[in-house]
Amino acid sequence: MQAQVKDFLRFISIEKGYSNHTIAAYGNDLGQFLDYARKEGISSWQGVSRTHILDYILTLKQREYASSTVTRKISAVRSLFRFLVADGVLVDDPTDAVDSPRADKHLPHPLSPKKVTRLLAGPARPNTPSELRDRALLELMYATGMRASEIIGLKVDGVNLQAGTVRCVGKGNKERILPLHERARNTLNAYIKVDRVNLVREQTENTLFLNRHGHPLTRQGLWLIVKECAMAVGLEQEVTPHTLRHSFATHLLDGGAGLREVQQLLGHADITTTQIYTEVSTRRKREAYDKAHPRA
Repeated sequence: MQAQVKDFLRFISIEKGYSNHTIAAYGNDLGQFLDYARKEGISSWQGVSRTHILDYILTLKQREYASSTVTRKISAVRSLFRFLVADGVLVDDPTDAVDSPRADKHLPHPLSPKKVTRLLAGPARPNTPSELRDRALLELMYATGMRASEIIGLKVDGVNLQAGTVRCVGKGNKERILPLHERARNTLNAYIKVDRVNLVREQTENTLFLNRHGHPLTRQGLWLIVKECAMAVGLEQEVTPHTLRHSFATHLLDGGAGLREVQQLLGHADITTTQIYTEVSTRRKREAYDKAHPRA
């Protein structure tokens, strides 16, 4: 059974072009399902029934996983079984007649424009070799709404400061060209000409954002930078790279941008994924109304 899981992970890596982070998440979720199957005495994929899938969902819920986590884990199992049927390992898919667990709907919590201004005005670690890098990271994340994986994967030759654009590769290796406003361009230019020159060790290194050892910045490193910068300016709200992505999308819609435009900028394959930000925008307007209206 483990061999088929490895085949599936290889498939989504090579054929689907999923990121290493996504593949690792699939691996963890499917590994957990394999553990369940072994405990149930299941020795082959043919031995997994619809009842087993339902029991596994119940087991996850009893372990008090969040409903969104249960949904993700079952989605991974469902994808694996579809692969096994397509690959001829199975004739029937035991997940076919199983409804996906309904995930609780949690609206993103973007920063207010004032808080974004505070964050961008004072990154952590001032007067250090990494100050301009930190400023460039924050400006770029808010200017483009890129995912953390996209930010750390950026290449120097993907930045066109003259045209004011940056080329990023998103999910499924899909490429998109994103515009940069003047402040982001200036900050990025300063980082490339000063900080990055001091950080780089190998002249062949083409990754845009580097750590203090001259290696490509990791996902964990990026999260730590954002967290420290938020703490440095006294923001009590938890701030992550995804918070800046949420803020980017919500503020665009607040400013009158169209849903399709925001979808393209975010790199969403399905517009329904983008629609959640219209709900966030509506909620923010309602909150502002309730605070300001004398009858509210």
